Amino acid sequence: MDLPIVVGVDGSEPSMRAVDWATDGAALRGASLRLVYASLWERYEGTSLAQDLDKPDEQVRAEDIVATAARRAHSRRPDVEVTTDVLPEEPEYALVRESRTAAALVLGSRGRSSLAETLLGSVGVTVAGHAYCPVIVVRGSHDNRVRTGARRIVLGVGEKPADAAAVRFAVEEAKRRGVPLEAVRAWRCHPLMTGEPARLHKERAVEELGAALQDVPADAEVHRRTVGGHARRVLLDASADGGLLVVGARRREGHFGLQLGGVAHAVLHHSACPVAVVPQRA
Repeated sequence: MDLPIVVGVDGSEPSMRAVDWATDGAALRGASLRLVYASLWERYEGTSLAQDLDKPDEQVRAEDIVATAARRAHSRRPDVEVTTDVLPEEPEYALVRESRTAAALVLGSRGRSSLAETLLGSVGVTVAGHAYCPVIVVRGSHDNRVRTGARRIVLGVGEKPADAAAVRFAVEEAKRRGVPLEAVRAWRCHPLMTGEPARLHKERAVEELGAALQDVPADAEVHRRTVGGHARRVLLDASADGGLLVVGARRREGHFGLQLGGVAHAVLHHSACPVAVVPQRA
């Protein structure tokens, strides 16, 4: 059975734009869509009940949010099967658990709280750092709108190109969308080092990029690019006209801290296009 694409919704406009993105993605994959609202409303609402419904006010609001999101998805892609759920628990835990049985997990770039209005927000960072499936954070352009139309997929290749899952994900996304894949490897050397040392750094970057892409199917359209500079800045620049930026995140079994590298953390906060963080299990 094919796994669904799961979307975390909270009623904010960014989460509704995530529904739009995920609905289109589900249509491309031939997958179903699962819309989830998670909140420990008892902590904030106490036992206050909505009049005549015998339910907590926040639960009634949550059910209305997922119903609105479902109507939005159905209006956008009537052929996509949509299910909804309201979970009375912390969103971080609920969404990480959902990621165990999802093809991908999609989130908006910001949530409803005032804290979440700055950068990505703690829920998105936590989920991206612990999820079992690819997490897509739907960032928009500078005017905060979701980018539409056919744009290339950008893949960030690290110094240790062992992120096979991220490569596979990026290749598959590019094929589904009928767009090229641009694989980018940033390299750096000391500013005072020129000539032969710089050339060696660049040559090593080319070799590492080739190693990362060695199993890519021959029929995939892949553009390889090595760029001098810090990986964060190189990838953020590449995101300016990208349709999706894909980066890997290594997961270590038995490690309970946030498993999200510095580059992934930076692009989640500042990318100009949606970002996919793809976990790679050791």
